[in-house]
This record gives sequence, C-alpha cells and structure tokens, in this order.
Amino acid sequence: MAKVKVHVFLKPGVLDVQGKAVEGALHGLGWADVSNARVGKMIEFDIGDGVEDKAAEVKRMCETLLANTVIESYRIEVE
Repeated sequence: MAKVKVHVFLKPGVLDVQGKAVEGALHGLGWADVSNARVGKMIEFDIGDGVEDKAAEVKRMCETLLANTVIESYRIEVE
C-alpha cells in the first residue's frame, strides 16, 4: 500500500478567481506584500500493492478524471 498525493493547479495564464479573492482578503487583513495568490486542490489516497507502476497508473487517473488538463496542471507524489 502506498500513499499518493496529487496536487492540481490552474495553468499559468488561466484566471484564478479564487486566488484573486484570497489575495484581496489578505490585503484587507494587512498583508499588502502578498501577490500572485493561486488556489489549487490536493487529492490524497492509498493505492494497493497490486498496482505495479503506481506513478503511471496515477498519471492515467489524472488525465482521465482528477485534472482538467486543458486548464490545469498536476504534480504526483507517491510515497
């Protein structure tokens, strides 16, 4: 059994409305030096030992379901 973490973020150049909202809120709370805030998601799950090439299988999961590869990029961690 292995732990998997998939980090998904909008690609550069794609408007991140949530990131702008977070940045504006931080500015409003006094952290004026914050800029370029981006919001993403992290998906964490276990994958069984029956999967031989775990990284390749998780990549297939990302390309199929976990990330919208038109506007999002992702990074995979397998522990």
